[in-house]
Amino acid sequence: MNLSKRIVNSKKLVNSKWTAVAPVNKEKHFIVTKVIPVDSADLPIEHVELEAVYSGRSKLLRWQQLNDTNVWLQGWV
Repeated sequence: MNLSKRIVNSKKLVNSKWTAVAPVNKEKHFIVTKVIPVDSADLPIEHVELEAVYSGRSKLLRWQQLNDTNVWLQGWV
């Protein structure tokens, strides 16, 4: 298993752009529309909401998953 990682700053995620390495249903480009804290606004974020540019469909994932360059590339490539 390749553990290629990058360090993403969780405070700069809103409106950041991402490209899926293995697109599904033509959903390749995404934008972070929301960060979701653990239980209160005082705690660090746990998840992000990504919206597919192609379909407008949203999905949740743990923000740390964006660090895996085998799955996500930063920007629209």
